[in-house]
Amino acid sequence: MSEGFETKSAVAKESSRQQRKPIQIASIEAIQQSLVEHLSDIKDPRVERTKKHQLTDILVIAILAVIAGAQGWEDIENYGISKQTWLEDFLALPHGIPSDSVALASLRASDTFRRVFEFLDPEALNRCFLRWVETLVAKMGGEIIPIDGKTIRGSYDRNQGKSALHVISAWSSEQSLVLAQMKVEEKSNEITAIPALLELLDITGSIITIDAMGTQTEIAKQIIDKKGDYVLALKANHPTLYSQVTEWFETALVNNFWGIDFSYDKRIEKGHHRREIREVWTVPVIAIPELYQPKLWAGLQTLVMVVRVRHLWNKTTREVQFYLTSLHSDAQLIGRAIRKHWGIENQAHWTLDCTFAEDACRIRSFHSPRNFALLRRIALNALNREQTYKRSLRQKMKRTAMDNNYMIRVLSCCFIDNTLHSSESLCQA
Repeated sequence: MSEGFETKSAVAKESSRQQRKPIQIASIEAIQQSLVEHLSDIKDPRVERTKKHQLTDILVIAILAVIAGAQGWEDIENYGISKQTWLEDFLALPHGIPSDSVALASLRASDTFRRVFEFLDPEALNRCFLRWVETLVAKMGGEIIPIDGKTIRGSYDRNQGKSALHVISAWSSEQSLVLAQMKVEEKSNEITAIPALLELLDITGSIITIDAMGTQTEIAKQIIDKKGDYVLALKANHPTLYSQVTEWFETALVNNFWGIDFSYDKRIEKGHHRREIREVWTVPVIAIPELYQPKLWAGLQTLVMVVRVRHLWNKTTREVQFYLTSLHSDAQLIGRAIRKHWGIENQAHWTLDCTFAEDACRIRSFHSPRNFALLRRIALNALNREQTYKRSLRQKMKRTAMDNNYMIRVLSCCFIDNTLHSSESLCQA
């Protein structure tokens, strides 16, 4: 009876299908050329007589393998062997997969990958990473950029007296990309590494959020000098200021902020069997006339109190935190920036541990922990960049391992010059 009639939803679907742009996928040759160009400045650490395989082949195979879920040198070797026929279409591979046909039977392909990344200059690889990220991101004005540190726990070597690698990263909360990474030197801390990381970024018009370790007057001044804004967590590492701000807000809260120019925002969220209430109060610095040495903090305009109450199935917790910021007193904007700071924990660090198994990785010799950490962040950016396959990152990773065409789609979204192919035309169905 319904034959010859089109339902409203069917018409809408057809119209949507006609308006949808076709997916443009770059050729694998163009992707290979782009990869080689990004990696061309890296100096080969091997001596001439051992250069049986091209450095770019080794680097490209490693990047593709980690995108596909490789967690170590043998995984990279297995990926290369499994995909050799496909890889030969666009890589030179003059002697096959690295070490695959070496006369010494005791030398495996994984040994070649390991030796290269042990001695590859991590600073050179990091520079290539930064240049690549610059091709992905548009101007970051107004974006919230959390900065936080992460220890790669499995990278310690007790026999060599080597502590675990600790790196700090800058995260684009809007684009879900690692923008930059910096190693924290041994016998040092994040206070010395954060300024070096900030020097790598154009933060004009952006909001930088940093936890209490980075709440330093010099860091605040550097952010202001680079024409950015900051939201810095205030904790007991600044005891006098922290005590004064805590007491002032407690008194103001009891009096319902009577006679005080303040801004207020409240958010209620439910999920994962819990209910969270977040309240944010912001006041101009001049509200506390006797504030301890406010002029030391360049650009300081506002003090912030955040109260989080979490109702779990078996308990209720209450947490109070304070912040210093160069932003005007706007509780909604500042509360959003503080909330976005957790993106680097939830979307970057947690993903690196749970999806890429970073903490469990025991790669620890010479430069290999730092270089492999950077490969993971390249893979994380690449997988986040591809948006047509609406599945978890783990499922996207598995599909790149199984489906060469999907791997090409992922690479098209992140390794082709955006001036030639916009991300919308490449990655949007």
